[in-house]
Amino acid sequence: MTKNIGTIDRAARALVGLALVAWAALLGGPIWAWIGVVPLATAGIGFCPAYTLLGVNTCAAKR
Repeated sequence: MTKNIGTIDRAARALVGLALVAWAALLGGPIWAWIGVVPLATAGIGFCPAYTLLGVNTCAAKR
C-alpha cells in the first residue's frame, strides 16, 4: 500500500476528524459525527482508497 496523502492533506484530515469525534463524544453531537474516525484513520496510515479509485495523489514522494 503506497502512501497517497501528503502532509498538508494529512493534517487537514486529522483536524477535521478530531473535531467531528470530539463533537460527537464530548459535546453530544449527532451520531453521524462519528464518521470523523474515517479521516482520522486515513491520516494515520497515509493512504486513502478513494484517492486510488480517482487517481489522485497529494503525496510529494516519488512514485
